[in-house]
Amino acid sequence: MNRGTPGDSAKSTECESLEQEYTRTRTGGRAPQNMEEDLECRPDSGVPEVPVATDDTPEVLNKALSGLSSRWKNWWVRGILTLAMISFFFFIIYLGPMVLMMIVLCVQIKCFHEIITIGYSVYHSYHLPWFRTLSWYFLLCVNYFFYGETVTDYFFTLVQREEPLRILSKYHRFISFTLYLTGFCMFVLSLVKKHYRLQFYMFGWTHVTLLIVVTQSHLIIHNLFEGMIWFIVPISCVICNDIMAYMFGFFFGRTPLIKLSPKKTWEGFIGGFFSTVVFGILLSYVMSGYRYFVCPVEFNNDSNSFTVDCEPSELFQLQDYTLPSVLQSITGWVTHTSLCPLFPFQIHSIALSAFASIMGPFGGFFASGFKRAFKIKDFANTIPGHGGIMDRFDCQYLMATFVNVYIASFIRGPNPTKVIQQLLALRPDQQLHIYNSLKAHLTERGLLATQEEAA
Repeated sequence: MNRGTPGDSAKSTECESLEQEYTRTRTGGRAPQNMEEDLECRPDSGVPEVPVATDDTPEVLNKALSGLSSRWKNWWVRGILTLAMISFFFFIIYLGPMVLMMIVLCVQIKCFHEIITIGYSVYHSYHLPWFRTLSWYFLLCVNYFFYGETVTDYFFTLVQREEPLRILSKYHRFISFTLYLTGFCMFVLSLVKKHYRLQFYMFGWTHVTLLIVVTQSHLIIHNLFEGMIWFIVPISCVICNDIMAYMFGFFFGRTPLIKLSPKKTWEGFIGGFFSTVVFGILLSYVMSGYRYFVCPVEFNNDSNSFTVDCEPSELFQLQDYTLPSVLQSITGWVTHTSLCPLFPFQIHSIALSAFASIMGPFGGFFASGFKRAFKIKDFANTIPGHGGIMDRFDCQYLMATFVNVYIASFIRGPNPTKVIQQLLALRPDQQLHIYNSLKAHLTERGLLATQEEAA
């Protein structure tokens, strides 16, 4: 019989000692002195209990729904709070793009706070130096970089008009790098013996959170500046899919969809898909007729304000499309024509709706896996019946990335306004050189008359 080596016995005794120390920590005693050995002896010690979100349902709702079962109580709480959030969404749309941008920033900060708080709750007993301070500092640095890039890109005229903004714009990337480098040095100086591994783990935690939350929030704002329709339709499709999948699953759900989310069903997934596609087409039809929604957000020098007024592109002008033969046989007795007037954007909305229905939920599954890893139900308890802000935006961030890539791949072309703005920022000799080159090119193509022809 193998009794083990003396080294194994010593290690076992050491682990038992650390086990007792870990227990004292959980009951309010001193934190383990050697965290590296603690993690080695207890692989699961990196996941102690995290504060679980509590039920913050308003007392009025609790009393009104006291006679219902927990299933139907949750249904009504989610429904009422969903209507409240949708109403708030309509209100901020009415306030305009600048308010929407500030709301995106606030949501981003709250999502970052919820994820960082989980990490802090797990490892707060080790008293890691500067962890929260550095996390928020890096958030500030990354936001400075992204928002500076956005302002320079979309409000070039305003930036060039103001001397302080022009200087900040010119050296923006160097300033951003210097700020980040300062945080990097602060992290290195904060390293403490026996906590190295955990400190690097939390350094990675912070940066992955920044990648998931801040980078994709920046893409949401880019989508917004392309026209509010690129912001509203994708977000609305995700909301619609979430609601309809829940409703179909609540009433008809029988077949589990994925083990990570046992409550998700195939019935809800399929019902949500078709509902979202129809909703996306109808919403796109309504919004495509309003310049307020389809025009890019631009800065007007004359009025010193941000405007959403333009001549709508072909994407938002009605065109006649020939229906497929299958649909002609279905609609022929009603319309008596094979043509259907549609905005081209409605066709693109089918792709957006399909992604929101098929791939969007994987953002939720990813979040579910993350929460299961830390044995928590929700990221926070900010919204009764819905969890935290991150619980509502896990799908939205993935959707925002897709929309940004979709616009860059299939929609966006050269912007004459931006080209002219960049030309005006050049030196006079550079402008003259470009003018002569362009004139020669247009003359060669026969679009401008030669000097002899002009004479």
